[in-house]
Amino acid sequence: MQISVIIPVYNRPQAVQRAVNSVLQQTEPPLEIIVVDDGSTEETPQVLAQYGSKIKMVRQSHRGVSAARNAGIKRAQADWLAFLDSDDEWLPEKLAAARRFHEQNPDLLIFQSEEIWIRNGRRVNPKKKHQKYGGWIFRQSLPLCIVSPSAVVIHKKLFEEVGYFDEELPVCEDYDLWLRIGRRYPIGLDSTPLIRKYGGHADQLSRKYWGMDLYRIAAMEKHLADPALSEAEQRWVLEEIIKKYTVLISGAEKRGKQVKEWKQKKVLYQNRLRNLL
Repeated sequence: MQISVIIPVYNRPQAVQRAVNSVLQQTEPPLEIIVVDDGSTEETPQVLAQYGSKIKMVRQSHRGVSAARNAGIKRAQADWLAFLDSDDEWLPEKLAAARRFHEQNPDLLIFQSEEIWIRNGRRVNPKKKHQKYGGWIFRQSLPLCIVSPSAVVIHKKLFEEVGYFDEELPVCEDYDLWLRIGRRYPIGLDSTPLIRKYGGHADQLSRKYWGMDLYRIAAMEKHLADPALSEAEQRWVLEEIIKKYTVLISGAEKRGKQVKEWKQKKVLYQNRLRNLL
């Protein structure tokens, strides 16, 4: 099992060193390490240049994390891909464990591992809503993202079938992709924690955007437009969209924002759900 590692980075010179080093310290090395610099303006390129031939550098203008990951996917030589966000790191057995899990589950084309959460320098326990599941997890994946890019190992051919990361989404691009995959394929889960996932820092994308559920709704609406969506799946998606609009409307009204359009959409989806029942 050969694996290409893809690390997207934008202006994280210190963090990306930790990420790259964690790949170089794997007990079983990957076929290649592709680092995609998404137009960094700080010293990130100089820091990465120190690795020389140990990594394959790709530079592009600043187009976002989806475009950076997609650039890495298209250049990868291995059939299997593993992503690592520049602010996370792997434990030394990550890739060896991936190989063993694949040997035990040869029919799975995508799987992830459990993770250790670090917030503001301290280990914390994820909340129950972040619990990971294995198998056919489309329904469980609707409330929020429960598949971590840094934990995933995926066969390249899945991108040929479901498409790449959506470059129009500034956030929730991973949530969107896992939904598209989760409808068509089971997603395996290795219960061993094999990554350290860092959060709480100022440049975290999830901290930059208010109302991230709007992007999750946009991702779910893609499925409602698909005539192949089963009646049960339609019901699950509609119920989740209605919940998210309810939360968004409440939060926006407290901030004095206009919510007329959201209320209209909520009613539209409530009527559509009613017609299914």
